[in-house]
Amino acid sequence: MDLQLAGKRALITGSTSGIGFATARLLAAEGAEVVVNGRGRAGVAAAVERLQAAVPGAKVTGIAADISSVTGCETLVAACPDVDILVNNMGIFDPKPFEEIADEEWFNFFETNVMSGVRLTRSYLPAMKARNWGRVVFISSESGVCPPAEMVHYGMTKAAQLSVARGLAETCAGSGVTVNSVLPGPTRTEGVATFFGRLAEEQGVTVEEAERAFFANARPTSIIKRLIDPAEVAAMVAYVCSPLSSATQGAALRVEGGVVRSMV
Repeated sequence: MDLQLAGKRALITGSTSGIGFATARLLAAEGAEVVVNGRGRAGVAAAVERLQAAVPGAKVTGIAADISSVTGCETLVAACPDVDILVNNMGIFDPKPFEEIADEEWFNFFETNVMSGVRLTRSYLPAMKARNWGRVVFISSESGVCPPAEMVHYGMTKAAQLSVARGLAETCAGSGVTVNSVLPGPTRTEGVATFFGRLAEEQGVTVEEAERAFFANARPTSIIKRLIDPAEVAAMVAYVCSPLSSATQGAALRVEGGVVRSMV
């Protein structure tokens, strides 16, 4: 299927690995000009090189900026002042008992997971509205709908993203600009792989056993009973970024393997 993305410029935050990188790869393969973002120059340069190798002829550039701060967002916007597509993917997670989450961690999670997307969207949305075309996608999580006991602060930020995205969609009424959220379930990213490796070591089991135990105990409602591949999430994101998704507006689109036990 031709997603009609040739000539569109897409910025994907936190795209040196995981869902962000998979999204950047698919958008590049569909003909979009892709801007990769990450915190460090070396990681960004490596991601650009990998993308160019994976998609020969792809138009790919990279910008190193830590967008968990106002300064980092300003740096990114200065280097990339205009885009047709913004994918707010960058985020952090850290399983921790609620009683041990200090105030500064709550604020850090909110700044990183929520305000980065707020600030960048505030910068890019006016030009999208002026052109009467644009796509903004927030990568939220099933944790925004089913808050996890092991990461209450993380779930809070993912729920906030859903509210922000829906509110922003309302501001685009009658235009060709859409704002949507995508909700992945447990996905086999580098961070998740590290988490399961640590969990397996602590429990004295294999990584495969730790994953099975996770779905049996922490995410028993999962229907697919496995970790999701980043490319599976990227497929949904790419569609939402395309002109083909023009009637999908203000939506929370689930790619979570059936974890959320709801028909709608």
